[in-house]
Amino acid sequence: MTTIRDLASRVGQEVGVSPWVEITQERIDTFAKAIEDFQWIHVDPARAKASPFGGTIAHGFLTLSLLSHLSEQTFSFSDRRMGINYGLNRVRFTSPVPVGSRVRARFTLAKFETIEGDGVQVTWNTVVEIEGASKPALVAEWLGRHYY
Repeated sequence: MTTIRDLASRVGQEVGVSPWVEITQERIDTFAKAIEDFQWIHVDPARAKASPFGGTIAHGFLTLSLLSHLSEQTFSFSDRRMGINYGLNRVRFTSPVPVGSRVRARFTLAKFETIEGDGVQVTWNTVVEIEGASKPALVAEWLGRHYY
């Protein structure tokens, strides 16, 4: 993919798969501080060992917030001067993400619509996979706007 406008012909197709990103305890702790969510299942490894998960897990919203990073690692458009998150139509956290695991995102283009101001609105069906797991961590319908 070289330009945003090239996406128009890819509706209904998987357009990209991101590289793997490791979910470290440091990443979880930093996120907890940023949003002030210190639930023990995320930040207390000793207590979380006795949980059904056997250790700490990432916040669902941490996994969701990685979509921007994962997409930036996956796509590069020579004509894009700006991109913004526009929203989410649907999000489901389908499986916990254990500390130490790696995640990646698959991006399938569901819609491509031109908008005012030399831009497009894209709707991605996004699946965040956990390496070696049978169920994804997250499924989302994610909207973005890109301007060229």
